[in-house]
Amino acid sequence: MTLTSFPTWPQSAAQLIAVATGRAPADMVIQGGKWVNVHTREILENHDIAIVSGRIACVVPDASHSVGPDTQIIGAQGRFMVPGLCDGHMHIESGMLTPAEFARAVIPHGTTSMFTDPHEIANVLGLDGVRMMHDEALLQPINIFTQMPSCAPSAPGMETTGFEISPQDVAEAMSWPGIIGLGEMMNFPGVSNADPKMLAEIAATQDAGKTVGGHYASPDLGPAFAGYVAGGPADDHEGTCEADAIARMRQGMRSMIRLGSAWYDVETQITAITEKGLDPRNMILCTDDCHSGTLVNDGHMNRVVRHAIDCGCDPLIALQMATINTATHFGLEREIGSLTPGRRADVILTSDLKTLPIETVIARGQIVAENGTCVVECPHFDWPDSARQTVHMGKTLAADDFTVPAPTGANAVRANVIGVVENQAPTKALQFELPVTEGRVQATGDVCQIALVERHRATGQVTNAFVSGFGYDGPMAMASTVAHDSHHMIVVGTDTAHMALAANRLGDVGGGIVIFKDGVELALVELPIAGLMSDQPATQVAAKTEQMMSAMRACGCTLNNAYMQHSLLALVVIPELRISDLGLVDVRKFEFIPVIEPIS
Repeated sequence: MTLTSFPTWPQSAAQLIAVATGRAPADMVIQGGKWVNVHTREILENHDIAIVSGRIACVVPDASHSVGPDTQIIGAQGRFMVPGLCDGHMHIESGMLTPAEFARAVIPHGTTSMFTDPHEIANVLGLDGVRMMHDEALLQPINIFTQMPSCAPSAPGMETTGFEISPQDVAEAMSWPGIIGLGEMMNFPGVSNADPKMLAEIAATQDAGKTVGGHYASPDLGPAFAGYVAGGPADDHEGTCEADAIARMRQGMRSMIRLGSAWYDVETQITAITEKGLDPRNMILCTDDCHSGTLVNDGHMNRVVRHAIDCGCDPLIALQMATINTATHFGLEREIGSLTPGRRADVILTSDLKTLPIETVIARGQIVAENGTCVVECPHFDWPDSARQTVHMGKTLAADDFTVPAPTGANAVRANVIGVVENQAPTKALQFELPVTEGRVQATGDVCQIALVERHRATGQVTNAFVSGFGYDGPMAMASTVAHDSHHMIVVGTDTAHMALAANRLGDVGGGIVIFKDGVELALVELPIAGLMSDQPATQVAAKTEQMMSAMRACGCTLNNAYMQHSLLALVVIPELRISDLGLVDVRKFEFIPVIEPIS
């Protein structure tokens, strides 16, 4: 059953009333559970839930009056009945999976609603790519709501993307059945400076009565932040400290605090609730970016809720942040987010609220997972060749394409270097003195080379710079066509010949991630759809991803989830220093800076 064919509450009202009053039998009754009521923050013992046509008819101490000869009985046996979990902000492409395979991976973890921003594919395929993601999302047995991407490019003038998103595109998408709002407004300087294009996209969303997603990736909480909030974004997930969360909530925004594969921003912000005692209704839990290995081995929103509880949050408050708070924010409080009459019957059965084992998952009134196994089909969209042939390098690259020339006569140079920060999206703007050999700047010590290879328009262009923090040693290179947000190709390495080898390999396979060391390919993750996703099951992609991360360790990298750091090195909307196809970007000032500084 698709989202568009799922009956509305008004369409179902007569059935719901008949079942609630005992005049008609329920399709399903869950008996004898502990009702976790996220509206009142209560646990009510010995309750039943009667379900018909995928919606909840009633939650009462005894629903035997709604049981007929064909009613499916689910014995809760004293377990907690929890609303299906909602992810308030996330990118399916970060899982390296299509919407169908992402759904299959997260359903056993209790996620029944996702608010997804497909701005990764928008940068590669434009509005057509967004439509493909949207259409596959509508086929799934859980609720996948799509936010129309707002920023492609994420920072106009700082990068070149495969396609650009216009206000006209946003206005068109607002009429699609699965569009819930506008994706994260990453061009925060544009909003603060009242850029007409950004304001037109926000206006098209607000005029449609939908939610504007935010992304304010700056520590400046002064006039620039005030201007951003005044522009209309309704939430933000880029906070990293308690002050960030408090500032957003005080200004009427929802503070979305994230635990992804590499983002650990819950512990530092949830203290606004656990220690400062602020009202938790305006705080929402989300993942933002989770790769397939995290989904298979660690979980999804259940992992985030557990982590929030481990950080001192009351389990019921943590559950509110992953259910009703999210639903309310998107105007869906009467549709999802709680176990109450009329809402979609999205239910988790669990024996413990603190460790949150996900034992049974029900979505839209049908069992979709039992004891960690997805038991329903997740239909695939038929992805066309245009979505599978997106790596256009223009030429075969050579080692010389990755050299950084030094000023004439220089024996050493001072270089601006991107500094990777473990477990965080921001980088550091560093400077190192690097040696020169035969007129070429040499990476040394913890500094290695980074290159951005243009892959949308076959220009053959390579932009070179330096990065620090990965700890690589010996001849190696890693290349990826996942390069937020422009999704050109990022190559990081200690040897230019290996960098060329890695880049050309991805050109041959049509996108993905590859690692070479000592001339040997250690790992390859094929991502043929837009160079971002595989349509293989998450377990297979996770196995290749684990091999890739093992290969990174074999090359000397000990960072937690270092691949995520690699994939964000071109994200020119998060400070401090990034690389784009146009040069090295100081995101603090949104200015290009030279790779090599003169030594006085």
